[in-house]
Amino acid sequence: MKIILTGGDSGGHFYPLISVAQEINNIVIEKKLLKPKMYFLSNSPYDKKKLFENGIEFRKISAGKLRRNFSILNFFGLFKTAWGFIKSLFIVFNIFPDIIFSNGGNVAFPVLLSAKLLKIPVFIHISDSVPGRTNKWASSFAKRISLGFPDAIEYLKVDKKKVALLGNPVQKELTIPLKEGAAEFLHLEKDIPTILVLGGSSGAMTINDNLIDILPKLTEKYQIIHQTGVKLFEDVQGRARVVLGQSENKDRYRAFPYLDTLAMRMSAGISDLVISRAGAGSISEISVWGKPSIIIPIPKEVSGDQRKNAFAYARAGACVVVEQENLTPQLFLAEINRLMEDKEKMQQLSEKAKAFSDTEAANKIANELLDVIIEQNE
Repeated sequence: MKIILTGGDSGGHFYPLISVAQEINNIVIEKKLLKPKMYFLSNSPYDKKKLFENGIEFRKISAGKLRRNFSILNFFGLFKTAWGFIKSLFIVFNIFPDIIFSNGGNVAFPVLLSAKLLKIPVFIHISDSVPGRTNKWASSFAKRISLGFPDAIEYLKVDKKKVALLGNPVQKELTIPLKEGAAEFLHLEKDIPTILVLGGSSGAMTINDNLIDILPKLTEKYQIIHQTGVKLFEDVQGRARVVLGQSENKDRYRAFPYLDTLAMRMSAGISDLVISRAGAGSISEISVWGKPSIIIPIPKEVSGDQRKNAFAYARAGACVVVEQENLTPQLFLAEINRLMEDKEKMQQLSEKAKAFSDTEAANKIANELLDVIIEQNE
């Protein structure tokens, strides 16, 4: 049994693929099936350690980004995509997998096109409330489609029998927050209300800027775990140090460029409130944790998907949405205080968050994927 995984070069694309791969490995052991050989085709391995741990072989391909508006850069994007398709076609043909599992993104396009030409079964997962261009195109010939948000089905003109709302996969380790020992691990106080601010792997400059402006006020009442993004860490940490100066509460602010799995579980365990962007992966993790949240989507002109993700989550009663264009330090502080001081509202958000997600999403997708392989081989 051979399986190709493909998706964009971000954690939001990569880690759901890993989650499903982990469950595939578990299921084949449980059901005593033949151990699959899995391959990851993308423009970078993203996390070599995770690939190695799950026995996944990386094969490098290329794909250009095609912008929606006219740009001379689209010419180079088309060239890279064409080259990526030629390389993908050879790789896919040589592997000739039983199935290709895609989580979307530009880099998945040449792999999926190769699958279409070679008549290899395709299973796609749509993480966001609005399908990306690659997944929307591939939905027409995919054998099975899983959704993370119910709203996504409105954009698909396909036989609904092949579509299932299975939720977004979250790494098994991340589904269980750890509170015991978290204060010591993160060098925080035990009895101070805690806020976790997630800027994503690249950081979120607007959130960072507004947070730094209100740090002196925030740290009077709360302690802050701030995942800044690797590129922005030194700048944010330096500015925070200046703003907090000689404050007696300066140790209540902890900045990290990146939170690994253990640190993220500890941060989730000790936190009372989470502030985050609206990536499908981030929302899914917050939901699995059952944490109240303030969601600040990237502006719609940059990413309409995030805005729709945020409001889909808010309609479920699981979060408060603040649009970036309305975000000011004063509003930010007021919203944080309003929620943190309203225990009933926090409890409601927590309950709705838990109800929104499915901790077994990765397992359900893995089972569906293996069913497609079995059907094809009967």
